[in-house]
Amino acid sequence: MRILINIAIVGLFFSCSDSEELKRLEREVHQLKEDQTRITAVGDKNKTSARAFFKALESENLDILVNLFAENALHINPYHSDLFPKGAKGRQGIRAYWRPVFPNFAGMTFHIEEIYAMENPNFVFVKYKGDIKLKNDAGVYSNDYYSTFKFDQAGKIIEYVEIFNPIVAARGFGLLAEIK
Repeated sequence: MRILINIAIVGLFFSCSDSEELKRLEREVHQLKEDQTRITAVGDKNKTSARAFFKALESENLDILVNLFAENALHINPYHSDLFPKGAKGRQGIRAYWRPVFPNFAGMTFHIEEIYAMENPNFVFVKYKGDIKLKNDAGVYSNDYYSTFKFDQAGKIIEYVEIFNPIVAARGFGLLAEIK
């Protein structure tokens, strides 16, 4: 985006012969730079919140996790395959979704490979790996994930979408035979 702005600026400056027009363009360029700075700051803040989501999972801190979400937030698992929860609605639904998860495992780690705030900085994309240690030394369930986070103006998550390979998940939890 910055490259395009710079190209446009150079082109506009060379095409201006009148000083009033040049001043107007300088104001526009200044505004574009301010807008870009604001957009970058919002995106950075939302990426930090997305990272906090994974840290809350790793530390099994349900209160911090739930407080990252807006009151009317959605958690969506589009590839649940009727084997896993479809998601949750609202902060209390999200609490109910995650509450039983922590006691069922001996720990989780998430390794963020890529994280991007999109053109709309209230939309964040994350590519990551998850390793979930199963209890009773039963091994580690690992999967590759893609998630999107949508944030409101206050920086709260209004939509979290978790995309994972359901075949790998079913195999990891001994549910492969139940796939229809």
